[in-house]
Amino acid sequence: MPAPIHRSRIQLDSSLRRWFHRNLGLWRSRRTLYFPDDEILQLDIQLRIEEISPSIEGETAYRFTWWSEHAEGLIERKPGYQRAGSITAHLCGHQLQGSCGYPFRSPTESQLRQVDEHELILKSIDEGWQILDHIRLVDQDRFRARSIYAWLDGSLHLVETHHDSRLPSDTVAAVPSD
Repeated sequence: MPAPIHRSRIQLDSSLRRWFHRNLGLWRSRRTLYFPDDEILQLDIQLRIEEISPSIEGETAYRFTWWSEHAEGLIERKPGYQRAGSITAHLCGHQLQGSCGYPFRSPTESQLRQVDEHELILKSIDEGWQILDHIRLVDQDRFRARSIYAWLDGSLHLVETHHDSRLPSDTVAAVPSD
């Protein structure tokens, strides 16, 4: 006999899937990164979020691909950062399980909390990092406001603010091949 269905979990999972579905597409992300040494970096990144075939690891799977055409010197100034990359993540209840995290290269697990229909908070802990990520959809999902706070071994190490603008669906953006 099948296990009983818990109505509250189904509603939450459905709500989270709906929130992630609202983020699908191509975004231009203007980012400002604040470091403890008072260095400030500004990046202009393209971000593609797409749903991919589900796997046994999660109920729904997503691929997050990012690249920057103008990130000269980023790697030299901040080793560990990438000009381009991709993460595959599986939505499993209140968790997002990623193939790797940023800045970590190992698989990650983020706890999810939906504030309301427009905002999601992700909390990740891995390799000495604790990351708190707030993402809010704004103006009928045309924009995303994002604030990220990252502690390394208990000390605030990075603060990021992102302003993401949805690009039209007919925009063609090729991921650099390097």
